[in-house]
Amino acid sequence: MNEDDEGSILILTLGYAMLAMVAILICVAATSLYLSQKRLDALADAAALAAADGFEVTVVDDTPVALLTDAAVHEQAELMVAEVGGGAVLVSAETPDGVSARVTVAGTWHPPVITLFVPDGVALEATATSRTALR
Repeated sequence: MNEDDEGSILILTLGYAMLAMVAILICVAATSLYLSQKRLDALADAAALAAADGFEVTVVDDTPVALLTDAAVHEQAELMVAEVGGGAVLVSAETPDGVSARVTVAGTWHPPVITLFVPDGVALEATATSRTALR
């Protein structure tokens, strides 16, 4: 063994340990981002479902018909997002055809651990559509 070779294992071990820590931090951040997007998707689904239940029943040609209005959809979705939003905001809530509610919510993800390799905040958005139970 040469005198020049002494200590090179320590530097190599430290380098691999730092690389492993970076990989762990990136995996933690990616998992957190994935879970935040799934929470936002679930909120959009819940808001669209609540908005689809805000229909008005009218009678057309002696047949009861459930109709949605943009105002009713927006009101129901806004109530749901305010109740369980967790920092998310309602971007839009409308009915494209009178029987469906389309809701878009947005939020911002922040990593659980700040690193140089992961951005500080990422804008997230989710859209969901739900139809009325009565048609």
